[in-house]
Amino acid sequence: MLYLPRLGAGLAVFLAFWIGGAAIRRLIHRIGEGRKIDPDVVALLANSAKVGMLLFGAISGLGTLGINVTAMVAGLGLTGIALGLALKEIISNALSGMLLLVYKPFKRNDEIAVLTFRGRVLEVNLRYTLLEVGQERVFIPNTVLLTNAVSVARSPANEGKPATA
Repeated sequence: MLYLPRLGAGLAVFLAFWIGGAAIRRLIHRIGEGRKIDPDVVALLANSAKVGMLLFGAISGLGTLGINVTAMVAGLGLTGIALGLALKEIISNALSGMLLLVYKPFKRNDEIAVLTFRGRVLEVNLRYTLLEVGQERVFIPNTVLLTNAVSVARSPANEGKPATA
């Protein structure tokens, strides 16, 4: 019974950060649409902000409960190193995806060729780029696109637009 007020306060803190994360996500989407920023970059920023708020809210909520979060944060640092080594390929794809989204060597609907694949770009996200090759959809890891030569043919919709815009 003694911990009930702390539990309520901890849940309230987490809920406040959850609502704040959702509000920040909507705000980033609105600003991105208003300034005509690439939807893929806006989605990346919005989702990153929301996840960051949720993590910060979870740690703050646990601190409100009376849990020693200092040791937890230090443990998370060590866990982060271990996960980083274990998930090297996934992290590499995510960083490559960020670079592709920022530098824009190609856009949606452009036709690209990389290795043995040639197709129209349907989507670029953090892990892979989705190509339409004939009647098939091919998921190409972003590290492949960043470390190999890519041939780009502008689609009529993207004609005249710079790739880095």
